[in-house]
Amino acid sequence: MTQTARTVRRTTSMGLTSAVHRSKPLSKAGVLERMFTLAFSGLVYPQIWEDPVVDMEALRLQPDDHVVAIASGSCNVLSYLTADPAKISAIDLNGAHIALGKLKLAALARMTHHDDFLRFFGQAQSPANVAFYEREIAPHLDATSRSYWEGRGLNGRRRIGMFARNVYRFGLLGRFIGTGHLLGRALGCDPRKMLEARDLAEQRVLFERHVAPVFDKPFVRWLIRQPASLYGLGIPPAQYKALAADGSDGIRGALHDRMERLACGFDLKTNYFARQAFGRGYEQSPDAALPPYLQRENFERVKARAGRVSYHQSAITAFLEAQPAKSCDAYVLLDAQDWMNDADLTALWSQITRTAKPGARVIFRTAADERLLPGRVPAAILDQWRYEEATSRELCARDRSSIYGGFHLYMLPGTERLEAAA
Repeated sequence: MTQTARTVRRTTSMGLTSAVHRSKPLSKAGVLERMFTLAFSGLVYPQIWEDPVVDMEALRLQPDDHVVAIASGSCNVLSYLTADPAKISAIDLNGAHIALGKLKLAALARMTHHDDFLRFFGQAQSPANVAFYEREIAPHLDATSRSYWEGRGLNGRRRIGMFARNVYRFGLLGRFIGTGHLLGRALGCDPRKMLEARDLAEQRVLFERHVAPVFDKPFVRWLIRQPASLYGLGIPPAQYKALAADGSDGIRGALHDRMERLACGFDLKTNYFARQAFGRGYEQSPDAALPPYLQRENFERVKARAGRVSYHQSAITAFLEAQPAKSCDAYVLLDAQDWMNDADLTALWSQITRTAKPGARVIFRTAADERLLPGRVPAAILDQWRYEEATSRELCARDRSSIYGGFHLYMLPGTERLEAAA
């Protein structure tokens, strides 16, 4: 491992330690927290699991907007470019996610055809991708990101080789989904059968036959009661507790309901999240459902605007501390607040409120269907914001990723333009 790679990994570990560790090291909770930190220290999300179409409807991005967003797999960060904001600051504690985002930017700078971009990041399983990386991308990639992609994983292979073997089968989430498929088949079910559905009625039939029975198996009931079993979904111990409390049948009921919504709530032909869950990759057809940044009609716009995105390996609160007052218009927090205690939430919202322009918007998701912030963030801060409850519930119902209990939109009262739009 090069010195650059060691530095990135150390920075990732330090950031996750600060964000996750709340308990004594030798306590049960402390051991679980440290196991999660270890699991989360590499590539977790080859694809982000929040619906960017819902995000953009909530944010109503404008040409002069500065967006501050947690990066994750960067699918949403790059998709926001289709709405033409002036600037996007992409933040992540995880150095692997930063390296993935910078790889996408470098590819956009060097690629002139959508087919090449789609082959690399959509199909993501061709030796031609690695050859293109070596020839066109690597010489123009920053040293830190290049060190990551040319470094070797535990299997001894260079990480860039994942794009020759379907990158969506890798990372913590990709391996978790693969393990779920193996477990399902071992228990007499086959999640891939969901892809044979021709309409919503057939989706329901196939779900009841090939997915739902898994949740009733004694081994699965035992397994999902272990918090560490869901680390592959990026769910830390604190978020596991919230998810387990969100329903009458504990963690089993919550997971069953989310999977049912993913399988039956939307037409699979238009839901690329379901395609990833049941097919372990995007559909390979001309009219396949894809994230906005991968769609053919958006390629030129995303390419032309890619220079507006900057990446920062940091906690989002620390990043905002360095920003001028009233300098940001939109904030995308994903589900990061589920990890936070009251002091962390107060520090974050203090900085959001300080840096927000009039009319600013904040969106985030929660594992459970709960407001999360009232009673935890001081009223002197939170009362400056308006919670858009009806819009939040409507957009949560339309989020195709289907895995969250709540979607939340807060707005800072301000300009007439945004007040009228609200």
